[in-house]
Amino acid sequence: MNTRTVFGNVRRLYATSEMAVKSRRRRTHFSDSLNKGPSFDDFVSGKASEMLVDPLEAARTDTQQKLPKWLKVPIPKGNSFQSVKKDVRELKLATVCEEAKCPNIGECWGGKKSEATATIMLLGDTCTRGCRFCSVKTNRNPSKPDPNEPENTAEAISRWGLGYVVLTTVDRDDLIDGGAQHLAETVRRIKQKAPQILVEVLGGDFRGDLNSCDILASSGLDVYAHNLETVEALTPHVRDRRATYRQSLSILRRAKETNPSLVTKTSLMLGFGETDEMIVQTLKDLRAVGCDVVTFGQYMRPTRRHMKVVEYVRPEKFDYWKETALKMGFLYVASGPLVRSSYKAGEAYIENVLRNRKHNVGESPRSL
Repeated sequence: MNTRTVFGNVRRLYATSEMAVKSRRRRTHFSDSLNKGPSFDDFVSGKASEMLVDPLEAARTDTQQKLPKWLKVPIPKGNSFQSVKKDVRELKLATVCEEAKCPNIGECWGGKKSEATATIMLLGDTCTRGCRFCSVKTNRNPSKPDPNEPENTAEAISRWGLGYVVLTTVDRDDLIDGGAQHLAETVRRIKQKAPQILVEVLGGDFRGDLNSCDILASSGLDVYAHNLETVEALTPHVRDRRATYRQSLSILRRAKETNPSLVTKTSLMLGFGETDEMIVQTLKDLRAVGCDVVTFGQYMRPTRRHMKVVEYVRPEKFDYWKETALKMGFLYVASGPLVRSSYKAGEAYIENVLRNRKHNVGESPRSL
């Protein structure tokens, strides 16, 4: 048998075995729902957008709605505003006030410096997630955390002479602990430089890692905040898919279990098309995990690239939700179109509560 014959037999044997493997493979059958969906050609031609229904967009009743007068704010200005801004730049700090385009920046930064409120954003200005409502920059691999940030943050805060400070953070899914140690170290540095300052940290969900939650809850902070953002039914359409409703509830529950003296806090945005029943259920879920403080604010579209506003909720409705939440047992509720999770009105109240608690050590958190 010559070489050509041998190679020919090998090729035929290989072809026969390959056909046998293919015959054993399960054939792909598309379901009716998939068959009825948009084809590749539909996406190329642009017709797919007309076929896919966004539940938030479907909830909109007024497609040409304009910004109501109660949501219009003055352009930020003044010496205090410029002074806080200068300190932030000098120490290379990021603030959620600027990154998230908060409408209250003029009010919070523009008063007396001793009363100004700036929410420092730690772990950089780039998030590893991409929520549809948020204007913060996103990247799968942000730059490494600045090792000098905890010290710089403590220095800035000691300069301002604040009695209460809010620290927040981008989500850092690229870090093993989600940045929990970095946040905890920042809290410790602040307490070392100025023990009288009360510290609130608005943290992420650490991908549901409760050990990371323990690290932050045990750092010496006074208020542990983590935002639900919206009701359970709308969470997959509003937040990044890695940020689930139940995961966020588990973080709030664990923080309270780890340190019962903490005030726990969350924030909800309205205007996504949520129903009253959905909001009531969310408040019940929050009370079930011991959440003390809730804030309500209007969702504001940061840019045209972000999801549209379904509804501009009237001020009277915000008053209604404040009364409802207080009746359900929340320690404090800030509710209004321009209220944000770190809005200074809430901070002033919580500061008073915490200081009273220090003078009534024997009383339980619920009695204050």
